[in-house]
Amino acid sequence: GPFAGRDAGAIVARDGGLAAGGGPVVAYADLLRRDGRDSVEAEVRAAPGDEAKRFASSAFGAVFVEVRVDEDLGTIRVPRMVGAYDVGRVINPKTARSQCIGGMVGGIGMALFEEAEWDERLGRVMNANLAEYLVPVCADIVALEAILLPGDDRNFNPLGVKGLGEIAICGVAPAIVSAVHHATGRRVRSLPITPEKLLLA
Repeated sequence: GPFAGRDAGAIVARDGGLAAGGGPVVAYADLLRRDGRDSVEAEVRAAPGDEAKRFASSAFGAVFVEVRVDEDLGTIRVPRMVGAYDVGRVINPKTARSQCIGGMVGGIGMALFEEAEWDERLGRVMNANLAEYLVPVCADIVALEAILLPGDDRNFNPLGVKGLGEIAICGVAPAIVSAVHHATGRRVRSLPITPEKLLLA
């Protein structure tokens, strides 16, 4: 093998593989292929290198929504939403898109439906069930589009990935609040935006 006869202490893990001293990096995949293996187990301790001080690894996103507001009832519908996300290299496009769609639906719930009702005397949640704690259902979701921007951030890691988690939900509620304000001239500053809050704003 490439490290035969080398002192184990001289072999370091970096850039997606192993290297002896200042020698070239041998990728993990190449090492496994050499030994006819498809997996390996190891235990290591790692700390951020100098790159952590020089580069940011944040994912970024932007959300655009269209809303329809009933002037008499104060009800709000979201007929269309587009989210664009820069998450670095996408390893599994189907799963990544599903994560985005799930976050966008969750953001609709945050903005328009979900709220825990507390009994102030007993200190308990009064709507701890799916009959009274409202969440978006299929009838509330019309057209959602998730755009994954091409990216490959090798400064952060050898795979060029940044991560895709809460970024999908973060911008949804603010976008809906702003769209409602644009449509009605009324700014509701507490979530969810219920018909009562909107009509009294």
